[in-house]
Amino acid sequence: MPAFSLEPDQVARCAELRTLAAERLRPLAEKGEPGHVNRPLVAELGRLGLLDRLFSSGALDLCLMRESLAHSCTEAETALALQGLGAHPVHAHGTPAQRDRWLPGVREGAVIAAFALSEPGAGSDAAALSLRADPDHDPAGAPSAEADGPGRWRLTGEKCWISNAPEADFYTVFARTTPDAGARGVTAFLVPADRPGLTGTGLDMLSPHPIGALRFDAVPVTADDVLGEPDRGFKVAMGTLNLFRPSVGAFALGMAQAALDATLAHTARRDAFGGKLKDLQTVAHQVAEMALRTEAARLMVYAAATAYDEGADGVPKRAAMAKLLATETAQYVVDAAVQLHGARALHRGHLLEHLYREVRAPRVYEGASEVQRGIIAKELYATLEARP
Repeated sequence: MPAFSLEPDQVARCAELRTLAAERLRPLAEKGEPGHVNRPLVAELGRLGLLDRLFSSGALDLCLMRESLAHSCTEAETALALQGLGAHPVHAHGTPAQRDRWLPGVREGAVIAAFALSEPGAGSDAAALSLRADPDHDPAGAPSAEADGPGRWRLTGEKCWISNAPEADFYTVFARTTPDAGARGVTAFLVPADRPGLTGTGLDMLSPHPIGALRFDAVPVTADDVLGEPDRGFKVAMGTLNLFRPSVGAFALGMAQAALDATLAHTARRDAFGGKLKDLQTVAHQVAEMALRTEAARLMVYAAATAYDEGADGVPKRAAMAKLLATETAQYVVDAAVQLHGARALHRGHLLEHLYREVRAPRVYEGASEVQRGIIAKELYATLEARP
């Protein structure tokens, strides 16, 4: 089964992607400005056909792409993933007009997408969104649309920690259309970046990819901008996250494998205490533990992705488990690699210095580790209660 043993053609594609990332994508990444969208890099992802694969293949292929790219160029991996995260709701829930307008540019790498869910007061608690979608009224106070006509709203509030903001060309925005309704009162909107009243600022974060805050000052949206159905946007968000959470784990795996490969090479050649570092039992056991945890997490990621592709039961639990284990594992592996390399790994520009900064964020975004544990427990108890 693919969950446990990749087919030869999959192994070959992964090797090809690692080479492409090292030879064609990393040079473009190195020319980019930290904290800003690297449009030449995104365009190259489009030319290579990788962005098109976001919408033409399954969760396992997405995981293999993200893991392979992350091994050789984390910036390319992140650029690809952010295009997928921002545009998947349009692909899965958009109208034909919405898909025709935006997805060709996303596939080509000419249009930048973003997923705008988190808020200053609603990060992990996604159901507590406060960005308001108020019914639009004319100056006389009457509704601006007929009762049987298209809906119109004004978005008012803030979003924060939004990847690709404020430089994206459009945002998948989740706003509250029904007050005090929790997850049931949220609607997903496709909001072009040039809508009046929408502004944004960049945030200076630990990770080098672009992250910003958005402010909505009565931004106009209509029924033509709705993704899916009004008040059903939480389903759009969770469906997207169920697909991408295992692949966040794959991103982490790529970094863990890169750190492990660097550690194997370093400990095999580094002289210490009359021999090589690898000859010290404590070092050898540490490297074995790094490899063990990485492989265990990889199997869980592949299994979760395969379950998603096959429409198996328990996808939310599997996705949460995969994301949780892989991101926590990558943090451990990268930290251990830094320790075994010593001070050289802390030099600005060293591979491990880069990975050390990159590896921390995945334990927080798309649901922090604590949220994943909550999802897992909820699903376990729901299964128990459903038994006869």
